[in-house]
Amino acid sequence: QVQLVESGGGLVQAGGSLRLSCAASGRTSGSYVMGWFRQAPGKEREFVAAINWSGRSAYSTDSVKGRFTISRDNAKNTLYLQMNSLKPEDTAVYYCAARIGATIYSRTSDYPYWGQGTQVTVSS
Repeated sequence: QVQLVESGGGLVQAGGSLRLSCAASGRTSGSYVMGWFRQAPGKEREFVAAINWSGRSAYSTDSVKGRFTISRDNAKNTLYLQMNSLKPEDTAVYYCAARIGATIYSRTSDYPYWGQGTQVTVSS
């Protein structure tokens, strides 16, 4: 299986930036999509962004467009989420996820591999 470990979360003031990383290990060969989800207290886990194997296709939810950038470095088996202009409503546990295939989906159920999550807290 694939193991995913997130890092880079922390406390930041509104308007600040963070870069999350997700290191993948195990069976990482072949085409697979990697993405980021987040879950705020009392809310459902929601899709943030995802990117395919080549990096040519990437999608993000409307609330983060223009602020967050997803990327991946396949040589390092690492997924990134650059988060700029952070807002208090971005506060959540951010999860890295992966699925085998080329199609980008936005449902949590479409991703069988998950990291443990990393906390992002944005103060006002």
